[in-house]
Amino acid sequence: MKKFYTFITLWICSMGLTMGQTLPYLSQPTYQAGEHLTYKLKYGILSVATGTLKVEKSKLRFSNPNAFHLSAFGQTSGIFSVYKVRNKYDSYIDGNTYLPYLYIEDIHEGSYTREEYATFDHRNKKVSGKKGTFTSPTAQFFDLLSAYYFSRNLDLSSVKKGDSFKITYFLNDEVAQLGVKYIGIEKIKTSLGELECIKFSPEISPGRIFRKDSQLFLWVTNDGNRIPVKAHVEILVGSVTMELVDAKGLKHTLGKRVSYSK
Repeated sequence: MKKFYTFITLWICSMGLTMGQTLPYLSQPTYQAGEHLTYKLKYGILSVATGTLKVEKSKLRFSNPNAFHLSAFGQTSGIFSVYKVRNKYDSYIDGNTYLPYLYIEDIHEGSYTREEYATFDHRNKKVSGKKGTFTSPTAQFFDLLSAYYFSRNLDLSSVKKGDSFKITYFLNDEVAQLGVKYIGIEKIKTSLGELECIKFSPEISPGRIFRKDSQLFLWVTNDGNRIPVKAHVEILVGSVTMELVDAKGLKHTLGKRVSYSK
């Protein structure tokens, strides 16, 4: 059960890992300080967890004064609150390159607690945490939270159906890569109305949660904001769905196409 709840909170945090490799990015961010997104995670028809994502101007000082403080909070809900999960993730990023300076985790899962941090040295392709320093294969690498916001700012103009990419990230004292496939454009119904979305399929590994034939699908708005509005995956027993239920402080009108829309 603990692994399942860990998966839930990490999914809320990492649902935006949508594209990869060292790709060009937009000169202006698709988000702004004050953005606040709220999600619900369901196991079948049951509410399992809620998650929030926030963007603020950083109060910490870094080499570039134009820095953002990104935060994510995930907790179990409904009948699943019997097993209390209260996980918080914070990432401080450069406002121009969207690369992270500092990442912090504050994990509370039942009686288990953990505090972690990571500092990033992109010039030397290094990331340092509590258990040492690790090397990345590329200078463009992230924690899960900054990867989500970076992926929203990628230039997707040359992406075609069937293309696959990878994004490099640091998690649990390991540098890893996530492969993602671009599926195409699709309109879906959401709690915020019908929206045209970019559809992706991030890779997943079969095991204690996923079946051998499980596929994770992610829908991201094809507008100026590029926010994930839905994700769905079949697991060993049943399915899990993530849905956006509220969006405040958006930089662009939800659903309105812009110059970089697909």
